Amino acid sequence: MNGAKAIGPIPAEFASGFPAEQWIAQAGGTPLFVYDFAVVAARVAQLRAALPDSVEIHYAIKANPMPALLAAIAPLVDGLDVASAGELEKALGLMASHAISFAGPGKRDFELEAAIRAGVTINLESEGEAERALLIADRLGIRPLLAVRVNPDFELRGSGMRMGGRASPFGVDAARVPALVKRLIAAGADWQGFHIFAGSQSLDSGAISESQSLTLALAGRLAEEIGASPPLVNLGGGFGIPYFSGDTPVDVEGIGRALAFQMERLSPMLAQSRFAIELGRWLVGEAGVYLARVVDRKESGGEAFLVIDGGLNHHLAASGNFGTVVKRNYPVAVATKIGVEPEEIASVVGPLCTPLDRLADRVALPKTEVGDVIAIFASGAYGPSASPSAFLGHAPAREMLVGTANP
Repeated sequence: MNGAKAIGPIPAEFASGFPAEQWIAQAGGTPLFVYDFAVVAARVAQLRAALPDSVEIHYAIKANPMPALLAAIAPLVDGLDVASAGELEKALGLMASHAISFAGPGKRDFELEAAIRAGVTINLESEGEAERALLIADRLGIRPLLAVRVNPDFELRGSGMRMGGRASPFGVDAARVPALVKRLIAAGADWQGFHIFAGSQSLDSGAISESQSLTLALAGRLAEEIGASPPLVNLGGGFGIPYFSGDTPVDVEGIGRALAFQMERLSPMLAQSRFAIELGRWLVGEAGVYLARVVDRKESGGEAFLVIDGGLNHHLAASGNFGTVVKRNYPVAVATKIGVEPEEIASVVGPLCTPLDRLADRVALPKTEVGDVIAIFASGAYGPSASPSAFLGHAPAREMLVGTANP
């Protein structure tokens, strides 16, 4: 329709419809995030089939820390990555502690101590953090599992958030890594290897493969300078998902073939190393849908507004205010009218007293009335836990996991 802004593609698993009202009744109302674990399991299986056998799959909890989802995904992956003591508490008990890694700048002493006591690998972000970890471990009489997060001298082209190739609060600049690792080894720490993360939310499969090739080469050079082989090289992730019109999915199979080719040409220093790809958004993002009910319909200045019972307090990313990774419009539809021809252009707004609370801007929809349910797709990652839930005192969104034997 003339004047309508484009929306992204509805994930195939939802494109032919889904039982929105049934889910809402089961959960007790809206706003509601529903995560279909069958979609997650299929993503893990697809990735497992595409990657070389020597590459592990790790899940980054920050993408979606819902406890039921974590319990379901843990048996399917090889490792969990956490970024706080709170996430660490959720991960412990779901997987052997040595398969859990703790990343993120600004780890406080009590968090370092908790990780060391639990036998979790700490991805060190600075020399100062390394010294604190060594002091704590010495006091506890525990040999710590320590890896080094490397700030690489390259970036992931086309990524929404570039994490390398520039000054950064994340990781240790590559040129300083060998000295730090030698310090760890000399201090008696159990050095666990490298975490090298160059960027996130890239749909450029060629750029992802190029970044992986550069990562393997960098890991080899660092190992040669250190004179020791890293037990694990975490290649990071960076796989994006389609949010917007014109976006195309990442070619996971092509990335896997390229990675297999690259791993046949590894530095001898990496011959005994394990490897991992750490993903969050790509595994869970398209499995989620946010459902909110229309509580008012109004017109102003010749434009239609659909006011729903949830907003950026639940789903900041869909409003375009979660950094600069994604902007409006996410894939959106009227839940009970999937496939129905649009009749109007309307904006979907939340109940908050701020003009930022707009979850869809001038999109073409079927005629929508009070009581209808709006569905926002690609909502399985960076939803409630990445949103200002306390803003204006509205109730938190409900969350529900479906598609498992024990939802």
